[in-house]
Amino acid sequence: MAPNRRNSSVLVCALLPLMLAMALAVAAVPPGTLAHPQPSKSLTVERIYSAPSLSGYLLEGMEWSPDAKRISFLDRRATGLEIGTIDAATGERKVLVNSEVLTQVLQPERKQAIQSTGLGRVLPDNYRWSPSGNSLLFIGSTSLVLLDLKTMASKPLVSGDADIEDPQFSPDGKWVSYVRDFNLWLANVATGASKSLTTGGSQEILKGQLDWLYPEELELGSAYWWSPDSSKIAYYEMDERPVGRYPLVDMSSSIGAIEYERFPQAGEANPIVRVGVVSVDGGETKWMDTGTNTDVYLARLVWLRDSRRVAVERLNRAQTRLDLLFCDTSTGTSETILTDTDKYWINLSDDLYFFSDQLHFLWSSERTGFRHYYLYDLAGRQLDQLTSGDWGVTGTGGFGPGTDSHPVVDEAHGWVYFLSNRDDVLGTQIYRLSLKDKSITRVTRENGAHEALFAPDGSAFADTYSNAMTPPRQDLYRADGSPVAVIDTNPVAELGEYELPRVEFLQLAANDGTKLCASMIRPADFDPSHKYPVLVYVYGGPGVQQVRDQWDRSDHLWFEMMAQNGYIVFSLDNRGSYQRGHAFETPIYHHFGKVELADQLTGVKYLKSLPYVDGSRIGIAGWSYGGTMTLVAMFNAPGVFKAGVSVAPVTDWRLYDTAYTERYMGRPQDDPEGYEDSSPVNHVAGLQGKLLLVHSTGDDNVHFANTAELLNDLIRVGKYPTNLMIFPGRGHGINDLPARIELYKEITEFVKNNL
Repeated sequence: MAPNRRNSSVLVCALLPLMLAMALAVAAVPPGTLAHPQPSKSLTVERIYSAPSLSGYLLEGMEWSPDAKRISFLDRRATGLEIGTIDAATGERKVLVNSEVLTQVLQPERKQAIQSTGLGRVLPDNYRWSPSGNSLLFIGSTSLVLLDLKTMASKPLVSGDADIEDPQFSPDGKWVSYVRDFNLWLANVATGASKSLTTGGSQEILKGQLDWLYPEELELGSAYWWSPDSSKIAYYEMDERPVGRYPLVDMSSSIGAIEYERFPQAGEANPIVRVGVVSVDGGETKWMDTGTNTDVYLARLVWLRDSRRVAVERLNRAQTRLDLLFCDTSTGTSETILTDTDKYWINLSDDLYFFSDQLHFLWSSERTGFRHYYLYDLAGRQLDQLTSGDWGVTGTGGFGPGTDSHPVVDEAHGWVYFLSNRDDVLGTQIYRLSLKDKSITRVTRENGAHEALFAPDGSAFADTYSNAMTPPRQDLYRADGSPVAVIDTNPVAELGEYELPRVEFLQLAANDGTKLCASMIRPADFDPSHKYPVLVYVYGGPGVQQVRDQWDRSDHLWFEMMAQNGYIVFSLDNRGSYQRGHAFETPIYHHFGKVELADQLTGVKYLKSLPYVDGSRIGIAGWSYGGTMTLVAMFNAPGVFKAGVSVAPVTDWRLYDTAYTERYMGRPQDDPEGYEDSSPVNHVAGLQGKLLLVHSTGDDNVHFANTAELLNDLIRVGKYPTNLMIFPGRGHGINDLPARIELYKEITEFVKNNL
């Protein structure tokens, strides 16, 4: 359910120490004693989900130049669309490509009939820097155009009617590779001539092209990789023939048009993947020996610096064993360098990095219960553990689109940069690790959530920052955290016209004593002598941290609107959720719903202990896994929740995909009891209270069949919901604004009518 990390609502628990003095003064007042003027404006669903966004608009398409001297961006707020740059040393702004030139070279993107939540869920940025920094590549759905930055002359590089995917420059800049007609192609930058590097690709045999499963659940962004010396490409061949063809029916069309996706349901066959290496001069593909067992995941691929070997991370079907293989690209032979095992499951990362000395590599593992860095030699001998403690590395930062994800390493100065919640579990900070003495320095200062886009040499980074009550902004920093320039303050003046109650955080204890983070938004005119209804917003599943010191755009503003309307909005991260270490996740192993519900009921018990909470008017709502949790709560905790809103829920875990479901539940044929007990469809008889059920017919992630099966079971027990919303053709996120407005208007009215 990877997209739900992006779509999940994020509640936050702390105010910034560096906010405006007035906000600081308000935050210092004890809860329940705040005095507020009447708000000049009230939030509405129509305003929250309409343009211009109340979260503002950040600059898009940020990319570092290859020499790390400037960062570029798409500026849609200038006079016409432009590409600008900011000097990394001085902060000086310049126009790189003006609107007139950009209008000529910017290529259109493909319009999708069904809102995909797999690989197509995020449109790529429309341009790439060439490795020399002398030109830009502009990317369309069926065309590629090269722009010379010295002369501003453009030339078509690739054209035609067939779709183009995943264009990449070769490291030496002589070639642009891309995927077309299920094969890998090369375009010669100098001559513009194109040639097919592979043959035999089809809808069933993908060559260098990702399927649905690998980007969705293994979070891969590409299916091919250039060797450092630009002589070869390693690629995945994905045989989709064993995978079931799932029909997505466009019920709004006159003939019921069908689009098929290869979707492996839990316990069924996965694609058969192998690694091939082909020379840019053409010829036969050399296939790497990754073992005789093809029922595995080839989860990651990274070239070694010598351009003779590729490292492949092989994950077993149960996802309890991860092998690092080194494959010789001339012979195809392989050797196992190291192995990580876990009795529950292994979480993947992008932390494999080979040092330029060609003697060492960086590896990360959760073997201690938290993700930490380790130093190995190329023979697979562990030389050192570089980080340790009851905290973990949560991310690597990034280098921008079109590049492999890997740790940000400044070898010249001996630093490794990473993201972590080491100092505050509710936020994310940028840190740097010294390879000389293993000391760790916090680079960013403001409490909240930071995301970094680092320069290629690690000398500077663009920081996207937000906190509970502050929309995101962008700033440019040197690697040590010293400021260079403001990129975009993202002012949203209109927000000042609304009285937004602050987000508070607290900690509760689970039944085993585990500390649980929770958040609460109380009405702006809060009166401790009054009894308030409560809406519990839940996600509850793995891979997501719900309670977080980060701005959550429109969904957060909807929570604020509900608080303005007299509701307390509460959220809690139960065991099984993200960013608290592996041991915090694993209690859900082979049984979805039980521990999560127990922790959510701990939150309800706390709420009922508050004198200002009306314990008879508590509702619950969630999307995706949160929608599933809503059903689990409504079916298995009768009488606790008066009403529930379930959007796009998994109702039967046999219907969800292999990689996600089996990671936590195993295969259904190996644990049928666990699947039966974990699936809400088997507990419908316990439903009490009002239920609003929402799903899209074009959902390619959590299929509409989940809701159809649930409705049949509710009919069987005589509890068919009177509140049902169906969105024809939309995807998992129901992203178009008219549909979002209708959805949240209905949810708002449902909550008001039933709480």
